[in-house]
Amino acid sequence: MECDQCEGSAVVHVEYAGVHRCEDHFRESVESRIRRRVREDNLLPEDASPEDPETWVVGLSGGKDSVVLTTVLHETFARDPRVELVALSIHEGIEGYRDESLAACEDLAADLGLRHEVVSYDSEFDVRMDGVVERDPEDMSACGYCGVFRRDVLARHARGLGADKLLTGHNLDDEAQSAMMNFLSGDISQMSQHFDASLGPFPAAEAGGERPETGVRDPVAADPEAGSFVPRAKPLRDVPEKEVALYARLRNLPTHMAECPHASGAYRGEIRDLLLELEERHPGTRHAVMAGYEELAGLAAADRDGAGPAGGGDRGDCERCGEPTHGEVCRACQLLEALGGA
Repeated sequence: MECDQCEGSAVVHVEYAGVHRCEDHFRESVESRIRRRVREDNLLPEDASPEDPETWVVGLSGGKDSVVLTTVLHETFARDPRVELVALSIHEGIEGYRDESLAACEDLAADLGLRHEVVSYDSEFDVRMDGVVERDPEDMSACGYCGVFRRDVLARHARGLGADKLLTGHNLDDEAQSAMMNFLSGDISQMSQHFDASLGPFPAAEAGGERPETGVRDPVAADPEAGSFVPRAKPLRDVPEKEVALYARLRNLPTHMAECPHASGAYRGEIRDLLLELEERHPGTRHAVMAGYEELAGLAAADRDGAGPAGGGDRGDCERCGEPTHGEVCRACQLLEALGGA
């Protein structure tokens, strides 16, 4: 089968777009979507300069998503003195699995010449995920604990590294799953927080300016004292998981492709299977879910800032660890207490 853009041999059929692409045009398509998201979300502000560059900390796990994101961002901004990339990896304490993936992180960082920092749950919380799964005092999935701890460690160390933004490798499948989970739970407050935290565009004007599409103020930009919160971004969120995997394979990038041994049984897995089934029957489902969800989440965020019913409360500091939270005690501290670590 020929590529629809040239006479080369196609390596993929993109069903939702109805096109066949050769290796070169496929790679170009993935890269252009990541760079377009960087532009549309206004990740690089107009006032960034070589004298006052942006520091972007990338959560690098060694999996295909974070490896592809880090590679494309490096190739895009390596010669741009307005951006400094720093890779941050986390060891959760999963025997064998994370040791192998960290090797992929180290290889990539060395190949690209990136600063690479590694932290662990053990050093941060005195817990390891293997032990957390055995004890499970909250009777919930391993991903429930790990997601909370990971967000906490990424945010805290990104701040310690002087990050202007924290970038993660969430792909289209990841974000569509989160959208469905929030929608099915009827959690409007979570939708609005999701938009504010990582989906809505950054203000195009000076700090405290309004977002162009929604008029929602960025809470951190509007009030520098609000925080210690490091804004997050997901430049990979327009690219489906299978395309990320194919891109990594075609470029022979150092990736760790094994699945986490504790991932089975999570509610997210059920949503993933549902979306994949719908996508197979109706190509474009994931894109449609995200398009509608982002619009709804943006409206919820605007309503919350206007003191409407979606309001999730002002962000404050956890009374135990001092990290940003919408309650008196952050979720990480609550889980650590249940585990006997706080």
